[in-house]
Amino acid sequence: MFELLAQDGRARRGVLHTVHGDIQTPVFMNVGTCAAIKGGVSTVELNDELDCQVELSNTYHLHIRPGDKLIYEMGGLHKFMNWKKPILTDSGGFQVFSLAQLRKITEEGVRFQSHIDGKRIFMGPEESMQIQSNLASTIAMAFDECIENPAPYKYVRNSIDRTTRWLERCRTEMDRLNSLPETINKHQMLFGINQGGTYEDLRIEHMQRIAEINCEGYAIGGLAVGEETEEMYRIINAVEPFMPKDKPRYLMGVGTPCNILEAVHMGVDFFDCVMPSRNARHGNLFTWEGKMNLLNEKYAKDPRPISESCNCPACRNYSRSYIRHLIKAKESLGMRLAVAHNLYFYNNLTKEIREALDGGYFESFYQKYHIALGERNPD
Repeated sequence: MFELLAQDGRARRGVLHTVHGDIQTPVFMNVGTCAAIKGGVSTVELNDELDCQVELSNTYHLHIRPGDKLIYEMGGLHKFMNWKKPILTDSGGFQVFSLAQLRKITEEGVRFQSHIDGKRIFMGPEESMQIQSNLASTIAMAFDECIENPAPYKYVRNSIDRTTRWLERCRTEMDRLNSLPETINKHQMLFGINQGGTYEDLRIEHMQRIAEINCEGYAIGGLAVGEETEEMYRIINAVEPFMPKDKPRYLMGVGTPCNILEAVHMGVDFFDCVMPSRNARHGNLFTWEGKMNLLNEKYAKDPRPISESCNCPACRNYSRSYIRHLIKAKESLGMRLAVAHNLYFYNNLTKEIREALDGGYFESFYQKYHIALGERNPD
């Protein structure tokens, strides 16, 4: 299912073959938590204008509203949101542990109250797989416990033991669901998730254990949750040598353009983050020339596009001055154009990385941009 096409040092160029089409890696997945990109960008624009390969939606949020059974009755998430390319669904674990109220963890799963209406809900490995099967996503994420950083060593050890047992149950339940005649996507893939906090030995041990459970890919979870960036890189460096070479690697919830380029350099293939859309809604934009805050006064009369090197719909058609005005006036068009620009930039960034790997010049590309992309745009 996964082909490794080229390698430059630890950086990998590959393709994951799925029932909904090929995913060229490295890839950035555009986050549509509730089956929509925040900022008013449609799936038609994601496909036709923004070069999106994979859309990501969230199990927890869709289970609560509108309900995964409703989406199943509508023919699955692809039909529901009119998207023909791959979809990855997060298991709901992160939201259960970060949003839910009064949660109680047991071996069976987690009992919690909805952050929306206080409704009591139970979710364990089987329930998460059943919800994701109803959604009929291309890739389902295993249900895991998201550990706070820092956390006591003994607690983290007990947690990864439980998460390993949960992954075994996820694998068994997904295999069962994929065999049922009424299942919409009988080729749904499962990605296991590595946990272990910031303890290198536990991270390595856990990766070795979950690699023995046959998954279509493996993720590094529980990072980018407040720890220093160098801590995140340290853990990736420790775990990567123990990740299967013939399966895609996914760094969950990361990150800035610099984070993505650095992690590709370390051997990671998949990324997702709300940052491009969230930042854009407040006028914070990414360009090849560096970061910029479009709300700065110096852009009030600037007739140029956000970036003259960008071919996104916002940069092709509108000025910095106009988009700045729209955002300050709280016109939804301004937010939509800014989000479109940032998503295009992220998708184009990974496209350029792939081309550098194909062309054998990734190391020089990395040296040119791994710091520069995080600088302030001087223009």
